[in-house]
Amino acid sequence: MTGTDPGRTVPRRPRLSAGGTIALVYVVICAALFIWALVVSANSDESMAGVIPLLATAPVSLVLLVLPDGTAMLVVAVALGALVNAAVITWCARALSRGRRAG
Repeated sequence: MTGTDPGRTVPRRPRLSAGGTIALVYVVICAALFIWALVVSANSDESMAGVIPLLATAPVSLVLLVLPDGTAMLVVAVALGALVNAAVITWCARALSRGRRAG
């Protein structure tokens, strides 16, 4: 007897697919760019560092940029842009891997 209950299953850790891994890396890079832009912009009012995270999360962030001015709207634009782009990355990776398996 091994001491384990045969009716009990060990919970599995959710596996991250290749598309999910790439999307996670993308979101982490976007977050790092945004933090960098905030730090650089805090030291100077004339810094254009805020443009870099907006371009990294385009086109969604550029659409949301027309919302009222302020740091909060910049945060929303970059965060939503990164999440939408990560979802697109995951969808594309799944579609490409599905096509590879079928062929």
